[in-house]
Amino acid sequence: MGVPAFFRWLSRKYPSIIVNCVEEKAKECNGVKVPIDTSKPNPNEVEFDNLYLDMNGIIHPCTHPEDKPAPKNEDEMMVAIFEYIDRIFNIVRPRRLLYMAIDGVAPRAKMNQQRSRRFRASKEGMEAAEEKQKIRQEILAKGGFLPPEEVKERFDSNCITPGTEFMDNLAKCLRYYIADRLNSDPGWKNLTVILSDASAPGEGEHKIMDYIRRQRAQPNHDPNTHHCLCGADADLIMLGLATHEPNFTIIREEFKPNKPRPCALCNQMGHEVKDCQGLPREKQGKHDQFADTLPVAEQEFIFIRLCVLREYLERELTMASLPFTFDFERSVDDWVFMCFFVGNDFLPHLPSLEIREGAIDRLVNIYKNVVHKTGGYLTESGFVNLQRVQMIMLAVGEVEDSIFKKRKDDDDNFKRRQKEKRKRLKRDQPSFIPGGQFSPQALGNRSSPQAICNPRQAAFEMRMHERQNSTTSASPNTSLTPDGSPSLGGGGGIKRKAEDSDSEPEPEDNIRLWETGWKQRYYKNKFDVDASDEKFRRKVVQSYVEGLCWVLRYYYQGCASWNWYYPFHYAPFASDFEGIADMPSDFEKGSKPFKPLEQLMGVFPAASGNFLPPTWRKLMTDPESSIIDFYPEDFAIDLNGKKYAWQGVALLPFVDERRLRAALEEVYPDLTPEESRRNSLGGDVLFVGKHHPLCDFIVEQYKTKNAEPVDIPPELCHGIQGKLTLNDNAVLPDQVVESPVPMLRDLTQNSAVSISFKDPQFAEDFVFKATVLPGAKKPAPVLKPGDWEKTNNDGRPWRPQLGFNRDRKPVHLDQSAFRTLGHTMLRDRGMPGMYPNAVPLGAYGAPYARPLLGGQQQIPKLLSNLRPQESWRGPTPLFQQTPQRTAGAAPLLAWNRMLQSPNQFQPAQYQGLGPMGYPQRPEDRMDRGRQVGTP
Repeated sequence: MGVPAFFRWLSRKYPSIIVNCVEEKAKECNGVKVPIDTSKPNPNEVEFDNLYLDMNGIIHPCTHPEDKPAPKNEDEMMVAIFEYIDRIFNIVRPRRLLYMAIDGVAPRAKMNQQRSRRFRASKEGMEAAEEKQKIRQEILAKGGFLPPEEVKERFDSNCITPGTEFMDNLAKCLRYYIADRLNSDPGWKNLTVILSDASAPGEGEHKIMDYIRRQRAQPNHDPNTHHCLCGADADLIMLGLATHEPNFTIIREEFKPNKPRPCALCNQMGHEVKDCQGLPREKQGKHDQFADTLPVAEQEFIFIRLCVLREYLERELTMASLPFTFDFERSVDDWVFMCFFVGNDFLPHLPSLEIREGAIDRLVNIYKNVVHKTGGYLTESGFVNLQRVQMIMLAVGEVEDSIFKKRKDDDDNFKRRQKEKRKRLKRDQPSFIPGGQFSPQALGNRSSPQAICNPRQAAFEMRMHERQNSTTSASPNTSLTPDGSPSLGGGGGIKRKAEDSDSEPEPEDNIRLWETGWKQRYYKNKFDVDASDEKFRRKVVQSYVEGLCWVLRYYYQGCASWNWYYPFHYAPFASDFEGIADMPSDFEKGSKPFKPLEQLMGVFPAASGNFLPPTWRKLMTDPESSIIDFYPEDFAIDLNGKKYAWQGVALLPFVDERRLRAALEEVYPDLTPEESRRNSLGGDVLFVGKHHPLCDFIVEQYKTKNAEPVDIPPELCHGIQGKLTLNDNAVLPDQVVESPVPMLRDLTQNSAVSISFKDPQFAEDFVFKATVLPGAKKPAPVLKPGDWEKTNNDGRPWRPQLGFNRDRKPVHLDQSAFRTLGHTMLRDRGMPGMYPNAVPLGAYGAPYARPLLGGQQQIPKLLSNLRPQESWRGPTPLFQQTPQRTAGAAPLLAWNRMLQSPNQFQPAQYQGLGPMGYPQRPEDRMDRGRQVGTP
């Protein structure tokens, strides 16, 4: 959801919805990492039934992370994704279903935003590279020191789009990963796994919601299923509320702002590229072991409990003396609908509603005041009552003028406070700070002091530097020539005036919403029409109203139209929503999504054309192309009253679908069979292990070669219903599962099985009821009277609780214990490997282990046991292999005795094992890792 501030606002207003995750870490004994048994009870003291992964929120941080070195090639990216999923699985530990959803072809309304993001990313990437090269040349020309430029191909994150080879390879890798886990991990033993890859149309989170809606409509659905959805988008909160499931939790990474990043030129900390001076790196620590290393801090996860959010909303939305019966579920739907006005992925937000200015609170207050007059709720199961919405919007329009004036006053007050702060800091800063080896050191620096070298020369240089600074400050209009002599010129004065200015340059605001005539100026500047053009204004309002109806339908019923989109870059004013009750809100039926390569042509800039077939790519760059105007090399970004470019509006031309399809008809015959396969729409795939009750049923379908779709027996699959169809590229028992990652070995003892899966189908006009299902048990109240305020515990700041049990007694250490830890723990202690922040690597051995040399064996004592025939598990990776006890060995720990009990699986023989405990191929294939960007 396009509201970056929404989660911050929500967590501050309703703080008790946040729970810090309790994560069990892997243990190590005698140098061997012992895996975490995810079949044991969840340490968060709650058991989840279903885990849904919005995979794009995992793919992006694993392929181009911001807080650690990026993977070297595509294979390392895949392993990082596997590790991330393992960590989420370890925290949540679902017992029934794991649903992985990758973004497929999106509706046209979403494609416009995707197009804007990808064009902007391409433009910013090229500008950053040019700026970096320019600064590098300037520093080297001045004699600065910079490390040699690393020659490597830049990873284009635009390849994370349906239809590319990268996404096709990702689907293959995930199929291999699922089969391996079903064979070896006890936590996956009775789990049903559904993979919806990029070939299945629809956004990942909406494919998940569509699955939940359709299962809720089945008679065998358990109304008390506990759902957990992994993703960082704010709209997941809205989607979770829209399900009306009583037990719905979201897990996401805890956001920590202002993470330190090294300079992209000199790789040193403490400054950005634009401030780099090319100074040599100073030695830090006795052996320089602390120099320019990012702090190793594993990313933490938090739970967002929607059942607690529902408690907050029930208290806030409950209204007395209504002329109709109060229904909390309907009021929640209205609250979700009103949140769309402050922004979403499909519509620009109204100019008068900014979430940072309390827009949602203002809407709720207006809603509670006006709902007595409306005679009912704004929405019902995803359908909007426009007459009632008109009353709300016109009430907002009445205060638009005061909102704009208050925004201007707040902005001026903020600038004034910032100006005073800068003056105060400038006044209080010391007149002289020694540098170099005499520079002040932070307290607590435990590195040994360095001997002073040539103090006389250092003191002389500091005196000359101070003398030069004092001369410059005494004569503001005097600058120094390269030989040190003063030069009287105007340039120095102008430069000093710009540097000492207390006000930052800001873009010119031609709209001036705080002044009279703001509506006329807005329509003239943004739409290039006069505000008196009533016909055009009504057209804009009608399109926006259609958008509101489409978005709500999308959240509650599914995609109403794959072709609809909002055809303007800006939104109308709330005061323009007059006479909307009579506007039509129906959408064409039977619309179809784009094909994957067609979507690539609609969202990619020409710079990302290498992911397309050659003749298709030519349409983006050939001046004679009939659609060359869809791919501008440069475009304007309208800040629209914002400060930063990423907040602005990219003024790109909208793609004409008819023109695009007409141009593609000429190049469709040029597709190879492989490209045609990637250009086709696919579906979901269901996986189970050999001990799952459904396994024998699926195997029987393959034996009888039944080509007709069959219904899933709900009693065999936790009540899940749908259609099963034989899969051409199925994972089958006793057949080798080839590894698409060269560093990982094929699965030669596979016992998992896969089959195509399709959700239950309904008539096109079927309406999914937005209500709590019969038999659902309301969760026990969590909030206490003190939780209604932002502070509790006798006025001390509120802190999120740890785990789901609020009566858990945390363990505290006194100051002496912390001092002891500080003395005994090494400062440079950190987790090994390239991805320490992504997963508990301790469970999977050394990451990216060296390939074994010929005849070399890895930990030979672990490779001597054979698998008992009665065990349900298949071949197990290295991390589940237990060292044999020999004479003089340390006594077995409790977990060690458990692993060596007779009923536990003992590992089969392998020649060597790779990262994450996957069995490595017999031959050395490490050199076959695909480089990023290569086919």
